[in-house]
Amino acid sequence: MAPKPTPNGNAAQAAEATPSSIPAVVGINLGNAYASIAVYTKEGLAECIANENGERQIACAIAFHGEEIYVGNQAMPQLVKNAHNTITGFRNLLGKKFSEIDQSTAATSAPLIQHPTESDTPAYRVDILQPAPTPLPTSASNTPAASHAATPRSEPTPSTRIFTPQEATTMFLSSLLQSATDFLGKPILGAVITVPPFFTQPQKDALKKAAEDSGVRVLQLLDEASAVLTTTTSPQWPGGAEDRTQLVVDVGASSLSLSVIALRSGLGYVLGSRTTTDAANIGGDALSSLLVKHFAKEFTKKTKTALPQPPSTKEDIRATTKLLLALEYTKRTLSASPAPASLSVESLHSGLDFTATIARMRFDLLATPIYTAISSEIKSLLESISIDPHDIDEIAYVGGTACLPGLDSYLLTSVGFSEDVQTAFSNSTMGSGAIGDPTGVLSIGSALQAALLLAIPEESPELAQAFEEAEEVKTTSRTIGMLFPTSNPDDSNGLGGMYISVIHKHTPLPARRIFEVEVTLSGGEGDKATKFGFEVWEVEEGIKVEKAAPLPPSSDDDDDEPEEPEEVKTKTTTKRNFLGTLFGETKGTAVKDKTKKGTYTAAVQIEFALGLDGVLLVETRDSKGEKVGELRVES
Repeated sequence: MAPKPTPNGNAAQAAEATPSSIPAVVGINLGNAYASIAVYTKEGLAECIANENGERQIACAIAFHGEEIYVGNQAMPQLVKNAHNTITGFRNLLGKKFSEIDQSTAATSAPLIQHPTESDTPAYRVDILQPAPTPLPTSASNTPAASHAATPRSEPTPSTRIFTPQEATTMFLSSLLQSATDFLGKPILGAVITVPPFFTQPQKDALKKAAEDSGVRVLQLLDEASAVLTTTTSPQWPGGAEDRTQLVVDVGASSLSLSVIALRSGLGYVLGSRTTTDAANIGGDALSSLLVKHFAKEFTKKTKTALPQPPSTKEDIRATTKLLLALEYTKRTLSASPAPASLSVESLHSGLDFTATIARMRFDLLATPIYTAISSEIKSLLESISIDPHDIDEIAYVGGTACLPGLDSYLLTSVGFSEDVQTAFSNSTMGSGAIGDPTGVLSIGSALQAALLLAIPEESPELAQAFEEAEEVKTTSRTIGMLFPTSNPDDSNGLGGMYISVIHKHTPLPARRIFEVEVTLSGGEGDKATKFGFEVWEVEEGIKVEKAAPLPPSSDDDDDEPEEPEEVKTKTTTKRNFLGTLFGETKGTAVKDKTKKGTYTAAVQIEFALGLDGVLLVETRDSKGEKVGELRVES
């Protein structure tokens, strides 16, 4: 009697279309350190794409060197000798006043100043070279025409430009949009851009204005947890249509965002969330700082030349910046391969080259403080919302630091998740460009959302508005299921029969679920058996903790301390509230199994519908679609 759930659809499926009808939309994950872009391709799949330089992780940086402007990863090397003309970290300054910004942190790029003409507005001052003026027009004799103006200079002239964080964001987004346009070969019709959970409304307004100034129609500013939900409930995601409880671990450059989401048939209900920003021991910047200290000691040990941390001189700062840039490739190598990763920097300090290697085990040992801090935050969140780690069915990782296998292994053991918990590492969706790649999850979700929003008819403004306004929703407090009683004394679940969960706890209302079940008929012999029935229960799901006795010590280990008993957790289901019994009657067919001679079964479709008013309606239909049973339970 194995149940076969009938798909009820999800939000991502609405974005499916034929190749000719798929619009040119782009999903943008704009981080403070790195960004990524995804498009909805002609194959009908959302993919994180590389820019013209072959990079999927695009550094959020802009550098000015003479007449040249570098955007993205090409701008990062300018931090070594041209830091005062290189702009980084501009996303988190959007919508902020100059007086609100902490000035105590040492700047590693262009210094932040008060805008010279706009009150309490942060800005960057960079030195550039203005292009040389155009030559004077020539006369018929091919000589310059007479002019009372001074002869213009033939070389570029030094100048200074002022950029606000919003203008820098506009320039950077223009580059991303150009990459997406070149990839698709046609203009972009709309974009969805992710925003972190700590963004205020003024910051969101500033981001939207910056995006619109870059020439794109902003369909929605999507919070990061919702972007993950859109990706992980799409048909591209393994088990995307299944009901499960998901933990989102978003590790940024200097922030950590955690969310626990109940996924129910493509809909998500946030059970709890927590965000930590500007923490000294969390994020990619903290990890890079630990690695810089490690390799600075290695350099001093090899060359007998001091490289103090934190750096004190300009040469020390340049050397530290070189190390940081080289470490990005080292971390990516360790994420992709179990082999040791190399680090090579030419003329690191005092004209001395530096080459070193680091094994993944050594790397994870150095990163343990970061792993421990993330683990502690997860434990605190789960405890605050009264959820056991064994209740988490899936972990979705976001961010470059979350690509590290060592972090995944550490969290699985330290937090105490079930062995069956799914991650991008266990379901084989990890890898550059893959849907489970933590660096592309947000942009893929944004692209899927963009295609969905663009498909909304213009004459349905109420539907479009529903995506902008978040309303409180009512959810189920317990799981509702059906129980087919049996007289089997070896009933392992302790419920008295075969139990099937139908509407899980935390399901947003109204809800409808449809199952196809093969039932055994009774009420007579042979083809006269036409009756069936089942009970409907509210159940409570919990975790049972037992102590497993350790193995007895061997005679050689008499001096060792006895081992602590190991905790073994198992999920339990307890009947709490009997809602009623549904009886039905239909014709069946004989079972071909000779050991069950005389047994008749029938395939029936069972539909559960739970409304906002709490009324539960259960209906059963036969193979012809005719109703053969009904149960109504008032709230």
